[in-house]
Amino acid sequence: MNTKNMSSQINEAPPINEGRRDLLKTGAVLSVAVALPGLSRAQSAAGLNAKGVWDANAFVSIGTDNSVTIIAKHIEMGQGAYTGLATILAEELDADWSQIRVEGAPVDAKRYGNKALGGGQGTGGSTSIASSYDVMREAGAKARSMLVTAAAKKWNVPEGEITVSKGVVSHAASKKSAKFGALVADAAQLPVPTTVKLKDPKNFTLIGKHNARIDSAEKSNGTAVYTQDFKLPGMLTAVVAHPVYFGGKVKSFDATKAKAIKGVVDVVKFDTGVTNGVAVLAKDFWSAKKGRDALTIEWDDSAAFKQSTSDIMAQYKELAKTPGKSMRKEGDVDAAFKTAAKVIEAEYEFPYLAHACMEPMNCVVQIGDGSCEVWNGEQFQAIDAPSIARVVGVPPAKVKINTLYAGGSFGRRANPAADYPMEAAAIAKAANTKAPVKLVWTREEDTRGGFYRPMYFHKMKAGLDDKGNIVAWQHRIVGQQVMAGADQMSTEGASNLPYAIPNISVELHTTKNPVTVQWWRSVGSTHTAYSTECFLDDVARAAGKDPVALRFALLEKHPRHLAVLKLAAEKSGWTSVVPQGKSRGVALHESFNTVVAQVVEVSRAGSGFKLERVVCAVDCGIAVNPTIVAMQMESGIGYGLSAALTGEVTLKEGRVVQSNFHDYPVLRMKEMPRVDVHIVPSAAAPTGVGEPGTPPIAPALANALTALGEKPARVLPFSTQKISVNA
Repeated sequence: MNTKNMSSQINEAPPINEGRRDLLKTGAVLSVAVALPGLSRAQSAAGLNAKGVWDANAFVSIGTDNSVTIIAKHIEMGQGAYTGLATILAEELDADWSQIRVEGAPVDAKRYGNKALGGGQGTGGSTSIASSYDVMREAGAKARSMLVTAAAKKWNVPEGEITVSKGVVSHAASKKSAKFGALVADAAQLPVPTTVKLKDPKNFTLIGKHNARIDSAEKSNGTAVYTQDFKLPGMLTAVVAHPVYFGGKVKSFDATKAKAIKGVVDVVKFDTGVTNGVAVLAKDFWSAKKGRDALTIEWDDSAAFKQSTSDIMAQYKELAKTPGKSMRKEGDVDAAFKTAAKVIEAEYEFPYLAHACMEPMNCVVQIGDGSCEVWNGEQFQAIDAPSIARVVGVPPAKVKINTLYAGGSFGRRANPAADYPMEAAAIAKAANTKAPVKLVWTREEDTRGGFYRPMYFHKMKAGLDDKGNIVAWQHRIVGQQVMAGADQMSTEGASNLPYAIPNISVELHTTKNPVTVQWWRSVGSTHTAYSTECFLDDVARAAGKDPVALRFALLEKHPRHLAVLKLAAEKSGWTSVVPQGKSRGVALHESFNTVVAQVVEVSRAGSGFKLERVVCAVDCGIAVNPTIVAMQMESGIGYGLSAALTGEVTLKEGRVVQSNFHDYPVLRMKEMPRVDVHIVPSAAAPTGVGEPGTPPIAPALANALTALGEKPARVLPFSTQKISVNA
């Protein structure tokens, strides 16, 4: 999810639901005030709480039992956020890693707002660590300072002589020491320091080192609680019949057969303005599903969208023949093309893509008297809380959200339309029940439910002089946008292309249709990296230049890009002789302030090809946990390969064709290629790692295949080519 200019974008309602604009500006939930680590979660109540716990500040609590609880303002959805956030705070606190546990933060933007999202509370845009680095360090340092002061007062020794290591406060001269738990009662009586000195990075003991993931054990032994696992007494499960077509509505329904099924409790119609349908509530999922399947529904398709994706793409191609909105313009492109010695052109087609999270959309809602409590893998509190409040009819401050683990998201759970949380709330309200209601989308509903990565069409044109230098670059992009006013999300990676080209033009045609779209892991870079990096290889071939050498020459003013590309080239052995029947392809891309280069090695295998190895180099600032950085690069590569090889959502006369993993396959573990990740050493502030590994893999693979003599792949996915991996 892109965060550039997010402060203004987040306060604009998405095109799908303009009526939510006022909710996004509700100060009770969305505030530009960023949490100050020195603020206690209960400032007016000094001392320990009833459980013997000291709320040191908004981000850490320490118990008399010596436990250290980190309050995470970002969701854990598999990306390692809980571990990273805990590492940063524990570093400055000098806690022992075995003491640490993590809880999700409550809805409170004043304390837990994401400054990278304009102050709104939420997780996205690969900002969890980058936006929290200074905040969490200061929170840990302030708690540590108070423990040191408490010990100094208790032992009557100078604070400067006290040391802290692995959760133990010590004074060498007096040989006195104490664990945190023995000092919290005294520390809780002290004023919060206004300033603290942070560690010199050379003294880090946790940051930059491997630390076991906080969530590994419970996710391995089955005790981790996801929304799908969550249960409450008397809870009902809701399964929904949604319209077949985008823009369809419920005209009438007959619930007689559904209500006859054992376990079915109620059947209700709902319409949130974003989604609509008929929900069956039952005592268990299977009864609800059978009831849903037994419904008789008459749909109003008078405003339904009944075009096929082929129709949409044909319209896009026509639009691309004309100039679009200028997103970047330098020099005189038209004049440069007139004098160019050679002109190269290419077109690229990108399909709709589903997120295909392992855990489909779900949410638990319980409506009380003037309040609403929610249990959810909550990614975007700034949007979801006020949206739920509007549906239920309560003030936003009366919506309590309990954040659970999420089984993946890739952007799907951070929906500016708040579709499935509002749907859960609307069903509970329509049923007029105070029983908790768990909304469960089946895999088929999840695949066909919309909110896809948009389709795009790219039209590229480059002009070369007689020496093979690029003198002109024109890039036209056609497609839908996720949020109103968010044009940059469609062109990022193209409008900020780092290569030194004297005359460059990037244009955008923003289209509209009822197919609901949503940001998808790495957003605009999912398609711009492919078109720019593949087209640059086309240019290299036309100019008779090595693809890496060409990029080197164009990156003289971008040292980070150069360093990453050099590292990838070195580790992949780019300059070494490639054996017969094998080839390499390269791609370089910056997204979320992180630069990633990937080199793919492929070989011929019978009538197809084998993906042998991926070499990945990344500059993400300081690597808080290098192992998790490597994991996220590997994850992004796997996700990008899924899209490149088989990912495609198609419409046939308005109906979504795909329904489950059999016709929307994703990469299996056994299909994952060997990936070697190399991190550029850095002392700079951390940048994002959740998404930047995804954009370069598809173009690097495409470039490797082209280098092996294949025709350039300009329509994704590569479904016409047989590509296996080095399993």
